[in-house]
Amino acid sequence: MSLRLLVIGEREEYRRLVRLHLEIQWADVAIVEHALGVDTPLDGAFAAAGFDAVIIVVAPPSGVVDRLVADLLARPEFAPVVLVSLDNAPANPKAMPGLHRLYGRKIDRERLIQVLEQASEEHKQTLAMMRANPDFDKRYRFGTSLIRGHRCIRQVGSGGMCKIYLAESERAGTLVVLKVFNQVPDVSERIVGFDRFLQEYQIVASLNHRNIVRIYDLGIADDHAYIAMEHFPAGDLRQRMKAPMSPTDAVYFLEQIAGALAAIHGVGVLHRDLKPANVMLRGDGTLCLIDFGLAKANELGADLTGTREIFGTPYYMSPEQGHAELIDERSDLYSLGVVFYEMLTGRKPFTGTNAMEVIYKHKRAELPEIAPQLSAYESLLRRLLAKSPADRFQSARELLQNIAELKAPA
Repeated sequence: MSLRLLVIGEREEYRRLVRLHLEIQWADVAIVEHALGVDTPLDGAFAAAGFDAVIIVVAPPSGVVDRLVADLLARPEFAPVVLVSLDNAPANPKAMPGLHRLYGRKIDRERLIQVLEQASEEHKQTLAMMRANPDFDKRYRFGTSLIRGHRCIRQVGSGGMCKIYLAESERAGTLVVLKVFNQVPDVSERIVGFDRFLQEYQIVASLNHRNIVRIYDLGIADDHAYIAMEHFPAGDLRQRMKAPMSPTDAVYFLEQIAGALAAIHGVGVLHRDLKPANVMLRGDGTLCLIDFGLAKANELGADLTGTREIFGTPYYMSPEQGHAELIDERSDLYSLGVVFYEMLTGRKPFTGTNAMEVIYKHKRAELPEIAPQLSAYESLLRRLLAKSPADRFQSARELLQNIAELKAPA
């Protein structure tokens, strides 16, 4: 019997204890852990669709857990919940549909296994009844495309080449952002946008870095390509920058983005559209680089945007990118410099009434004067925002070294 289980608990040792019991019984059990109070709270749309059961382990019971159990059981179609309370049983525990309770100072493995088998069997029967409903497939409908294994929650955006949805991935066991490409063109009708779409997955899927978006799935359904990637309920850096940011936080974020750039540059890839909207926040405060749709794989020699075309966001473009000149990783570092300047000062270094004025200023205008209280970061800013690539940091790794020296105690 192969089960897929979600284990929720405040204390790591309790989650680990449950995992040990489960792995002794089932060598092939798949377990996902959720640290209550540490990990991002479970989204209200999450239904644990990819799990056979959800185990909540707690000692002693608390109001937080009671509210969590009530919330999960109130969600339509939620997986069975097994509450493991490492405490003596109350005199009259309240019975709740969909809830299985285990009490005791120690975990009774035999009883736990018995309850899980019962709960998972009940869940299978419920799912079988749901699948018999003619409307069952509607949950997997994304516009005109049917993508099984991903339950559609709602559309959250759209672009020229794709629509963007919030979905629950049964395979990943979490909410994901699903980008659904408008159409898969015939080989004879390949379009640049589609190549960029596929390249976004190929670039990111080859990396495993904490500051680069996780990719869960890629496929084609009903002549539509799709890509399932990490969901960021905490929002993006642009939203974070609306509130005042301390220099310490700005340097912390700078270091994380530089680390992500070092990783992609290390495999011969440029981002080419680095801006606050493409830097996402996780619940633990870490940053994550997304949206490689304009990325260029240098090692493949493929310029998907054509010769001397301008792509990106003018406020964050390097001088050479804005003038459609050849670019390398130092262009991404310039864009990062613009983001760092904005984090420190609360404003962009160059603005204008139109895109061409901004592009001109990046190439010709002097960097605005740095406030005296930010003088410790002036040298770093001027090297990042140097007009000539030769005067900038020559790599993200060199930048990281400089950041480490800046943070080192005097």
